[in-house]
Amino acid sequence: MALETTTIVAVFAHPDDEGSVAGTLARQARIGRVAGVCATRGELGEISDPGLATPDNLGEVREGELRRAYAELGVDDVRFLDYRDSGMDGTEGNKDPRAFMNADPNEAAGKIAAILREVGPALVITFEETGGYGHPDHLAVHRVTTDAFKLAGRHGRLLYAGFPRALMLELFGRAKDAGVDVGFFSELDITKLGLPDEAIDFVIDTSEMREQKQAAFRQHKTQFSEDEGIFSRFPDDVRERFFAREYYQFADGKPYNGPKPGDDLFA
Repeated sequence: MALETTTIVAVFAHPDDEGSVAGTLARQARIGRVAGVCATRGELGEISDPGLATPDNLGEVREGELRRAYAELGVDDVRFLDYRDSGMDGTEGNKDPRAFMNADPNEAAGKIAAILREVGPALVITFEETGGYGHPDHLAVHRVTTDAFKLAGRHGRLLYAGFPRALMLELFGRAKDAGVDVGFFSELDITKLGLPDEAIDFVIDTSEMREQKQAAFRQHKTQFSEDEGIFSRFPDDVRERFFAREYYQFADGKPYNGPKPGDDLFA
């Protein structure tokens, strides 16, 4: 396939997952092309305000939220793989044969590979192997995107996005000490989630894109309250490190001798 040297394809599981790399995508959309691929429409997500959606139309509403979020980032190429949200691990949604976690991995990888061949990105971005917090669809999108990248011919480079494990430990440790309710995150073993610090190959400073990133975040109204949900409960300095830095691991494991963190990811 032809390689478009300033193009990114971002592949995630649900509307709002793109938020972890929104600064990178917004910056790249200014000078190149970005295509956003979403495996599901997040049909089993939360509903922050019953006036925004119902369980029956949540997928449709969240599709609109994602399109508006990407528009805030300057991205108009948004595609869906048309699988159904699997829900959190251990819930009834896991049993739905339409659920992304139950999809034929070859079929799913083939769909993504077809997009990669069409677009020819220099970079493909998806979740790191823990999916941030172990959601079944996050784990699935990591696996099938990795397979799709190989299937498409390994042109360009595959990146895994995630938060540093040390930062997550600090974040939730400080929240616990402050008596902050972090919901289901309190039940997770943070020591097994995120990217180990030594696995991080590249850190991008996206502070200049913060306003766009937050504007995109606010489009996901069904999932987050006006005060940015759980993030509003953490100390400002920790929130800043979440919003102003984006973290990547090169999937091929090759030694990295490129620009210093914060420089051009395409250099």
